[in-house]
Amino acid sequence: MTLNLEAWQKRVLLVLGLLAVAGLFALAFTAGRVAAAPQHPGNNSADAGFARDMQVHHAQAVEMSRIVREQTDDVVIRAIAYDIAMTQQHQIGQMFAWLEEWGLPQSSDSERMTWMSGSGHGHMNDDGGSMLTPEGLMPGMATPEQLQALSEATGDDAERIYLELMIEHHKAGVEMAQAGVELAQEPEVRELAEKMAAGQATEITAMEDLLAEL
Repeated sequence: MTLNLEAWQKRVLLVLGLLAVAGLFALAFTAGRVAAAPQHPGNNSADAGFARDMQVHHAQAVEMSRIVREQTDDVVIRAIAYDIAMTQQHQIGQMFAWLEEWGLPQSSDSERMTWMSGSGHGHMNDDGGSMLTPEGLMPGMATPEQLQALSEATGDDAERIYLELMIEHHKAGVEMAQAGVELAQEPEVRELAEKMAAGQATEITAMEDLLAEL
């Protein structure tokens, strides 16, 4: 069959139109998939740094709480130690799961707490140096010698050492949590950090009252 010029032009325009529509559908589908893909925090993000460092910070609080429960029979001290240990162990699990979900390693080669450098919190030196203590620990962390003293003490002595160490530990934890609220991008990270700051601030007050009674 022979087509005249006008019919041929119409057929070409129809084919081109169909191709254009198909291209638009393909573009929209691809854009939709890209938009739907979750944008996880990067390896050097504040979210990742918070999750990593707070896990380590929490782990020592859990350990100190476990120790004091073995060294004293005081019901109140044992109760607050149990609550701290259970709460922070659960939060460790949450932060571990985030890093797994984001496809990030649980540890980093970067120095601890560098993610906090953009906040008004922490203990950054005036020259912009490390936030860590001379022992290389995060602020509030007990030294090996202090942990040894806690494990060797009993009764009132163990309670006093525990409360003194945990109060300082919590104060630093509040600073870290407030930095998390300020710097993290993920809503779930900011929400947990806010809960940490509020919860630990309340526990500080309770422990200061207990310490004053010893």
